[in-house]
Amino acid sequence: MSLIVQKYGGTSVGSIDRIRNVAERVAKFKMLGHQVVVVLSAMSGETNRLIALAKEIQKDPDPREMDVLISTGEQVTIALLAMALKDLGLKARSYTGSQVRIITDDAHTKARILSIDEDNMRADLDSGHVVVVAGFQGVDENGNITTLGRGGSDTTGVALAAALKADECQIYTDVDGVYTTDPRIVPDARKLDTITFEEMLELASLGSKVLQIRSVEFAGKYKVKLRVLSSFEEDGDGTLITFEDESMEQPIISGIAFNRDEAKCTLLGVPDKPGIAGLILGAIADANIDVDMIVQNVGYDGTTDFSFTVHRLEHAKAMAVLEQVKTDIGARATAGNDKIAKVSIVGIGMRTHAGVASKMFKALAAENINIQMISTSEIKISVVVEDKYMELAVRTLHQAFELDQVAA
Repeated sequence: MSLIVQKYGGTSVGSIDRIRNVAERVAKFKMLGHQVVVVLSAMSGETNRLIALAKEIQKDPDPREMDVLISTGEQVTIALLAMALKDLGLKARSYTGSQVRIITDDAHTKARILSIDEDNMRADLDSGHVVVVAGFQGVDENGNITTLGRGGSDTTGVALAAALKADECQIYTDVDGVYTTDPRIVPDARKLDTITFEEMLELASLGSKVLQIRSVEFAGKYKVKLRVLSSFEEDGDGTLITFEDESMEQPIISGIAFNRDEAKCTLLGVPDKPGIAGLILGAIADANIDVDMIVQNVGYDGTTDFSFTVHRLEHAKAMAVLEQVKTDIGARATAGNDKIAKVSIVGIGMRTHAGVASKMFKALAAENINIQMISTSEIKISVVVEDKYMELAVRTLHQAFELDQVAA
């Protein structure tokens, strides 16, 4: 007998019929003798509806009251699923985050989990109940309802699996696993049987939307085995996200991620002396703008050019900051470009294979795709290209690294 935590997203519980389908799936696991904890998101579109209501009342909704409001979506789905399970003859009990005692910090709308009291859940599991828990929410030490931010139900599922020492945490979504890249761009994209936490963390941070990045971080930290499955297919093993093992096949490249929401900011003719980079990025940080890739050219005649990328929605704000910095440090000019995209290749096999960067750059050059910026780590290479070439770049690299081929 195994203890399994299953998380179902908004599309999986988007209607009464789909909630009944989830109940039937859970019932099959119970019939096999497993203990099951189910974590649910709100019905698809419900959180957006509640946010829209709040903004009709208050232009910038109060964060505490916003958490009280948007946490109600999950309360609906857990009650309905518990009813559906009971209708199938199973014992079931629903819990909100506060009823479980998922304790978080007090950062409303983006709280982080501090601790979980698993005693009531364990007692219910031992008595044969299916435990149904509201995802995305918790309570701070003063009893205030908190929420974990978009995609937070994934984090709830992983956190409960860690607290209960579950054998596996299964994330049910509208895709049947993790693919080498987005099949909507590359129809030949291949579903991966396994991928390491390290690779999944990179893919999530670089634009892959399959899992929330915080849930992957949590799973890796607490050694929780994750499996991504489709809630709309009865069969299939999905993709197991697990730990690197010497016996595992280690492909050079496991996947390609991309992000359209990029913009580039450049300060030209920057004095080439110590401390200047800190002044530039300090001003950007003071404006609460996150920076991604950073490139500084080799100095010439006492000056250099300094470029970095930000989210496209923050481009205008960042450029306004740079205009002030230009005056403060005596730079020559500013330049911006909000028509760029980031394309990244990820794979633990890079550690032991030379020539990966060369192969990537040659493949892009053959399609006349110019690389504007480059960033690397031990298991990934990211490049910035014009956004009109993004899909071509993804298809080109997918073919160049033969990601549609199953290794022998």
